[in-house]
Amino acid sequence: MTLARPPAGDQAPEAAPADGHGTPESARAALAAARASRADDLDRWLTSLLTTPRPHNAHAPVPANGADGPGTGSGGPARSQGGGGALPDGVALVAVGSHARRELTPGGDLDLVLLHRGLAGVAAIADQVWYPVWDSGLRLDHSVRTVHEARTVARGDMKAALGLLSARRIAGDHALVDELRAAVLTDWRADAPVRLPELSAMCRERWETQGELAFLLEPDLKEAHGGLRDVHIMHAVAASWVASAPDGRVRAAHDLLLDIRHALHEVTGRSSDKLVLQEQEAVAHALGLLDADVLLRTIAEAARTITYAGSHLWRRVDRVGRRRGAARRDGDGHGSERRGVERRPVGDGAVEHDGEVVLARNADLNDPALVLRLAASAAQAGLPPAPATVARLAERAVLPRSPWPAEARDALVALLGAGPAAIAVWEALDQAGLIVRLLPDWERVRNRPQRNPVHRFTVDRHLVETAAGAAALTREVARPDLLLVGALLHDIGKGWPGDHSTSGAVVARDIGARLGFPEDDVRVLETLVRHHLLLPETATRRDIDDPVTVQTVTAAVSEVPGREREILDLLAALAIADGGATGPAAWGAWKAGLVAELARRAAAALSGGTLPPVPAPAPDHLALSRHDGAAVRVTGSRITIAAPDRTGLLWRAAGVLALHRLAVKTARTMSSLDGEGGTAVLDFTAVPEYGTPPDPAGLEADLRRMLAGRLDVAARLERRARSVRTRPGITVPPPRVMILEDASRTATVIEVRAHDGPGLLWRVGQALGSCGLQIRAAQVDTLGAEAVDVFYVVDEQGRPPEDAAGLAAVREEVLAALR
Repeated sequence: MTLARPPAGDQAPEAAPADGHGTPESARAALAAARASRADDLDRWLTSLLTTPRPHNAHAPVPANGADGPGTGSGGPARSQGGGGALPDGVALVAVGSHARRELTPGGDLDLVLLHRGLAGVAAIADQVWYPVWDSGLRLDHSVRTVHEARTVARGDMKAALGLLSARRIAGDHALVDELRAAVLTDWRADAPVRLPELSAMCRERWETQGELAFLLEPDLKEAHGGLRDVHIMHAVAASWVASAPDGRVRAAHDLLLDIRHALHEVTGRSSDKLVLQEQEAVAHALGLLDADVLLRTIAEAARTITYAGSHLWRRVDRVGRRRGAARRDGDGHGSERRGVERRPVGDGAVEHDGEVVLARNADLNDPALVLRLAASAAQAGLPPAPATVARLAERAVLPRSPWPAEARDALVALLGAGPAAIAVWEALDQAGLIVRLLPDWERVRNRPQRNPVHRFTVDRHLVETAAGAAALTREVARPDLLLVGALLHDIGKGWPGDHSTSGAVVARDIGARLGFPEDDVRVLETLVRHHLLLPETATRRDIDDPVTVQTVTAAVSEVPGREREILDLLAALAIADGGATGPAAWGAWKAGLVAELARRAAAALSGGTLPPVPAPAPDHLALSRHDGAAVRVTGSRITIAAPDRTGLLWRAAGVLALHRLAVKTARTMSSLDGEGGTAVLDFTAVPEYGTPPDPAGLEADLRRMLAGRLDVAARLERRARSVRTRPGITVPPPRVMILEDASRTATVIEVRAHDGPGLLWRVGQALGSCGLQIRAAQVDTLGAEAVDVFYVVDEQGRPPEDAAGLAAVREEVLAALR
């Protein structure tokens, strides 16, 4: 039965006017106006406390909108001191914290500093303020300081320093407040090399304790990662002149979270900043939002904006710190800044610059694969893309149209295959709006909360985390590209009504076609999404000793005839990645063992197939052979060689391609045993590692010299390897080499799964040759950043090697070449 997508009208609106509360915009405007009015009222009242004579023991009036109400503050002695009159010179009342920023919410603390120039009777003046504030019920944090004292405290206490950076005069001596602010700023900037690393460590400790605001079901709006506190920290870092102040998007995200905090305090009548489940509907209603889910999506959007900006800010701080350290080591004030920053290629169209990936000068913005290729290069190198570069791509780069070209699809797979390093790069694209343009269906799951406490993340982040986890399992499956894309899409149906596996299968089918996968691969993706819960649910809810249980699994994986075992392996790997990305409560050793055993039994029940027969050269391939017995044809990215068959022909040809900085994407090697020795045909698809393609004439000339034995490929590759400076990049799964028994009657089949890299095919072939083996045929594919290579090998007598010890030695030799 063919399934159709649910109609778009079935999706509930994200926001709508709430009964009696107007639109979200009007509700938020009212909250902002209330804060501004309260700040003005508090300033007037506090000023009056200092300048109006007060009778002894008279209680202070509570200003309009100026207190939390009786019983809600921290309290204090219920009395007021006498005194009054005009405020003397050399005294000022200063607000710090949220009131200084005019952001005091109903449950917020009032932070005040009474500043003076060594006045003897300042304590009595302080009592004119502190006691009336306590009597009003407001929560008060207070201090009395001279400028020198405040400056000393700020240099030793991070919290005090952060508060004083935003100090605002309420009443009193203007010059005194200006003096304080100038002194604190001067110290802050002078001490930045020490204070900013300290501040960074404090933030990371807080994030570890509070978690990520975007993904919490009951978040702390102020202290969680991506919350209000982080924006205040950004302003403090900007005050050090190390980084720019938060931009308009971050300020808007901050104001949104501030409105939500304000509504929470009003709804609950408490000062807590934790948005617990039972309060979410009321807070959403107060903000004019449709429901609690819309509220959580709104929070997630704002928090992710803040977190992304913060990650860029702290990278900037780290870079500046490293440069200053280098300058000190060089003994001058400029160091590396004067010498400039080196640019190094990390991929086609992408270069590393100052710890970030930026566009190469010759990058073609009209190339539909450029955005994904740069993202993949950044993720594979373990580097972030520069925000300015991502913004430029979002504004000007051409994106792939449906169906995507193979280069764009390959780059997407390489991006996902980078594992955890892909998450930050994906977030950069998402923040620029590129993900929903590349995959329009992503909009429905973006920031969508999951009410199940087992889940750690929103739906979209869970999908990316699952794909990142699947990258560690690419050696376990024959099609790593389908595993990674299937992991990215397995819960895509949660943006649609009904069962998410059924709906998701329909969406995955459409996305698979959009990405340009062949029809058979699209059906595999559709099956993966429909049955992604099959193994874990069956293993934990059914008796795996019952034959019917295994039959249930084999029937499901048989929906794409001929791909049964492949789908089973993909489902088993996807179950592991999905469980790990969900959370510790969703996956453990017990469940993993049951799933593995069920998959093993289902594999045993499936009828085993064999690899396709070794292909023979086509007539047009053989026609390339000329009177001298060798021919080379270079047409774009396709290189075809026809030559007398000989030992090492494949890997020597691959070595020549590596010399010309060509990355082999596919290779097919065929032999025709007509006559003595026969003719071998090598058919490569190869693309530049970066930059422009090599000169076809030069490539063809080198291939001919190799065929004639006049080119020492090994020596030239060694010289090139010595001149290349390696970079760490990401951590990848270890390579895997398998001897496939009974896969062929005429050869032994060796399958290699490894992370792709320059000269990979050369190294594998050289290892096989050193073991005395000849490659009769090969099927080489690079899927994203993963190589899946199959070699049909024979010994020097042309027979398939069968000795177990010898084959084990071959396996170790190939593994050694891959490390």
